[in-house]
Amino acid sequence: MQHTVIPSWYQREGYIKAMTTLIEKELLKFPKPQKVMIFFSAHGVPLAYVEEAGDPYKAEMEECVDLIMEELEKRGMANPCTLAYQSRVGPVEWLKPYTDETIIALGQRGVKSLLAVPISFVSEHIETLEEIDVEYKELALQSGIKHWGRVPALGCEPTFISDLADAVIESLPYVGAMAVSNLEARQSLVPLGSVEELLAAYDSKRDMLPPPVIVWEWGWTKSAETWNGRAAMLAVLALLVLEVTTGQG
Repeated sequence: MQHTVIPSWYQREGYIKAMTTLIEKELLKFPKPQKVMIFFSAHGVPLAYVEEAGDPYKAEMEECVDLIMEELEKRGMANPCTLAYQSRVGPVEWLKPYTDETIIALGQRGVKSLLAVPISFVSEHIETLEEIDVEYKELALQSGIKHWGRVPALGCEPTFISDLADAVIESLPYVGAMAVSNLEARQSLVPLGSVEELLAAYDSKRDMLPPPVIVWEWGWTKSAETWNGRAAMLAVLALLVLEVTTGQG
């Protein structure tokens, strides 16, 4: 399959402006918006990913926060901010500071208003709806923070979606120049007649893909694993029926 990789888009103007707009709306809901600490909470990764494998994630997160705060300052908001990392699992060390420990520290410092920003999440899921909205909110209130808020995830926010679409168009291989007004001709784009050729998933013969699993094949094969799984599920179902009908485990 022919493809183009967009390695990251944390610094794109549309993304930064979309995040800033969401933060600005939530700040205005506080009694004293200028006194609110903006708390960026990003998903963590094991520290070894950054220090040993060279993952640029930490540096990109920090730059992303700087860009958002610069945009907020342009709009007349100079709130203090901090960045921490959440959702760590396992015994290894993850990126610090940790979100839960930072919330407690902020409460001890006397911070009374906190706006959580799920900076590395673009949709609502368990880590925003449960971890931030429930667990971290409860921890914040217990730590002495009086006013708590949370910026919603971007979802289908129009500025964000349009910027992602622009990123895709701009990343297509150069095959000619075409000015498009909504992109201000800042990139040479692919003529529409060439898109199908560039993004062709299969060869010109359009060969059919083979079946994913042969119906039956002896040995340590995917087919054997499939049938073993089916047999195991049938056995579980039979045991469940027996337990329900007899009342015994």
